[in-house]
Amino acid sequence: MSDLLEQIEEVSTAAANDLSAVKSLADLEAFRIKFLGAKGAVKALMPLLGKVAKEDKPAIGQKLNGVSQALTSAYELRKAELESTTDVMGIDVTEPGDRPALGRRHILMQVVDELVELFGRMGFSTAAGPEVEDEFHNFVALNIPQSHPARDPLDNYYLQPAKAEDGRMKEQRSTDSSSGVRPSSLLLRTQTSTVQIRVMEKQKPPIRVVIPGRVYRPDTHDDTHLSMFHQLEALVIDKGVTMVDLKSTIIQFVHAYFGEDTKVRFRPSFFPFTEPSAEVDVWFEDKQKWIELGGCGMVHPNVLSAVNIDPEEYSGWAFGFGIERIAMRKYSINNIRLFVENDIRFLRQF
Repeated sequence: MSDLLEQIEEVSTAAANDLSAVKSLADLEAFRIKFLGAKGAVKALMPLLGKVAKEDKPAIGQKLNGVSQALTSAYELRKAELESTTDVMGIDVTEPGDRPALGRRHILMQVVDELVELFGRMGFSTAAGPEVEDEFHNFVALNIPQSHPARDPLDNYYLQPAKAEDGRMKEQRSTDSSSGVRPSSLLLRTQTSTVQIRVMEKQKPPIRVVIPGRVYRPDTHDDTHLSMFHQLEALVIDKGVTMVDLKSTIIQFVHAYFGEDTKVRFRPSFFPFTEPSAEVDVWFEDKQKWIELGGCGMVHPNVLSAVNIDPEEYSGWAFGFGIERIAMRKYSINNIRLFVENDIRFLRQF
């Protein structure tokens, strides 16, 4: 019995010495295999119980269990210590951290937000409408006749009409009290003026809204033209509205957004949906030339009549400016194509 107790004590002492020398989780795993594993030194002592006298077995068994439990507890404690130390040592708190890569709104969306906020301070609400439009809202209600060049299929993105169940082309028509029969052809809207019509259909004067949104025209791409671009539309309808209100609002906007010293000019022009009409230009200092922002004018009486607003009682004005051109003037950008080329070097500047 004394020999077995000595062997147990030797295993216990050797395990304690090895455990004190453990410096890593790899060393600790080697310790576990050597002493606590299925073929370890502690398990190797168990068969010796069969050689011990019956009356001595309880004492020897208790000694073996005590050593096994003590070594297991010491192993778990050392493992927790090493794992904790490894986690801390794995992070160098003195090393500069990685700056999180935060996204940002596209420069055009930033400009839209700026414009909506500016006109909001001037008392304008915001409206929106569909980008796929019918001819009534895109042309008819805006006093653009069938013969007008703006309705040429080559100058628009017309969409295929819906088909009937038998596969033949289906001519869809709808009527209302203001316009009678409406043509069914659909197209990508060519101007945000379509939303003017939708606003006036649903809301009676006074009306004071701005309408930012995408529009589509098959233009040749160059430094100042794209086939998809953004417009900011404004519409005011009320009693006694005049051209003076239109010009003063535009001048106030230009000075508030581009600076008090910014030069702006109005050139007589023609649009079917306004009368009188004008083009609005802003001076590009870096280019040393005038750049057109868009058109404006007094809402044509036919447009008011198309939405059941009495032109004898109400008048109004509207303008449509290119948001890309506003952004180009504001941030000295010389090529409109930069907005859609997805060059991160350009986009990160704003």
